[in-house]
Amino acid sequence: MKKIMIVDDAMFMRKVIRKNLEDCGYTEIIEAEDGDRALEFFEAESPDLTLLDITMPGKSGLQVLEEIIRMNPEAKVVMCSAVGQEMMIRQAIETGAADFIVKPFKSEELIRVITNYMQ
Repeated sequence: MKKIMIVDDAMFMRKVIRKNLEDCGYTEIIEAEDGDRALEFFEAESPDLTLLDITMPGKSGLQVLEEIIRMNPEAKVVMCSAVGQEMMIRQAIETGAADFIVKPFKSEELIRVITNYMQ
């Protein structure tokens, strides 16, 4: 089974994403509440896909993305951002993010993006 890591400082958002993933049959789900934990988990678990919030306290999602790409240039990372963060989204794609999804998002949109990268 493929592993997915959810990185978001908001517990509510992690729970929403986890529920959507579980409803689609994904069972190997890792959660990280900040950038440092995300990097620890990424190195230890090698997830097949990482859903990464851009705006977090401590290390930003962009900093975490840079380090993930340094560890594994082939890593599949989908950035999650709020409306109005177009500049950060562009920077994330240039850094190596596979895609992005804008919050708040519909479950169908999240599943479409995840399915696209988990095939």
